[in-house]
Amino acid sequence: MGLIVQKFGGTSVGSVERILNVAACVKEETEKGNNVVVVVSAMGKSTDQLVGLAKEISSQPSKREMDMLLSTGEQVTIALLSMALNQQGLDAVSYTGWQAGIVTEPIHGNARITKINTEALQSQLSNGKIVIVAGFQGITEDGEITTLGRGGSDTTAVALAAALKADKCDIYTDVTGVFTTDPRYVKEARKLLSVSYDEMLELANLGAGVLHPRAVEFAKNYQVRLEVRSSMEKIAGTVIEGEATMEQNLVVRGVAFEDEITKVTVLGLTNSLTSLSTIFTTLAQNQINVDIIIQSTTEAGTANLSFSIHTDNWLEALSVLENNKPVLGYEQLDAENKLAKVSIVGSGMISNPGVAAKMFEVLASNNIPIKMVSTSEIKVSVVIEEKNMLKAVEALHKAFELGDN
Repeated sequence: MGLIVQKFGGTSVGSVERILNVAACVKEETEKGNNVVVVVSAMGKSTDQLVGLAKEISSQPSKREMDMLLSTGEQVTIALLSMALNQQGLDAVSYTGWQAGIVTEPIHGNARITKINTEALQSQLSNGKIVIVAGFQGITEDGEITTLGRGGSDTTAVALAAALKADKCDIYTDVTGVFTTDPRYVKEARKLLSVSYDEMLELANLGAGVLHPRAVEFAKNYQVRLEVRSSMEKIAGTVIEGEATMEQNLVVRGVAFEDEITKVTVLGLTNSLTSLSTIFTTLAQNQINVDIIIQSTTEAGTANLSFSIHTDNWLEALSVLENNKPVLGYEQLDAENKLAKVSIVGSGMISNPGVAAKMFEVLASNNIPIKMVSTSEIKVSVVIEEKNMLKAVEALHKAFELGDN
């Protein structure tokens, strides 16, 4: 008898009919003789609806109270799915994140899992029960409810699979696997049979919404066998593994993109050795994540610094920088909104020079100006105007021959 962790996203549990479909899928796994732990998200768009309610009351609601509010969404799903399984004659029990022993750091809105106390889950599994766990949530050592950030149910599932030493973790979603780019926007997108942990981590960090980055980190660190597959179609998905088989010897294996990017520029910085560290330490202390960074020195001996940030955080970032202006020692702040980040990813880039040059060439031939660039061994990212995002994605997808043949 094996242990399988199954995760179902919001679309997969978006209605009673779909919850019943999930119950049938879980039942099928148990009929193979396996113990099953199921992690679920909130139903459909219910998290967005809860956020909307909060914003009707306050433009900047307390992060603690937002966690209290948003954690209720998954609680609805676990109870309904447990009822559906009980109705089919299966012995199932639902657990919130904290009941399941998921302990996090004391940060509201984007907490990381620090440990999982598995005793309660192990006890139920040893009694032959199917355990349904609310994704996206946990509890601090002090008893405060926290959430793991959007997409955090993926992290919950993989972390549980690692803690319970599960044989496999299946991530069920509304697509049939990991594609060369988002098939909702590019018709020629092709499903990949396998992707390496490193490639998937880059794709997830760069905007591919099919998996949460922290989930991939857990899978890589604990060597969790992971498969992304459809909750609607009974077909093989995409396996995430240590070394993916190179399909068609592709150097680039995917194009990721993300909108709502803001470029923040700090002008007239004192050109000292500590100015950069002071700025980014200050932002980090306020839980503000910075992405691409560019620095330039002026003739006057000062420095200008630009960095990209998600648009949701730009007002908070400006506020933090302005409040600390005397310490940071700069002259002026500037911000540019309505930007997007487009990236190409592939482990084949390591041994194939000229990939970045080809990317820039493709964008130039399509009259798409580049505002910022970032590279690593297996990815190249550019920040461009949001209006050019899909045009860039389609052009790069075609140029690197990623589509269906």
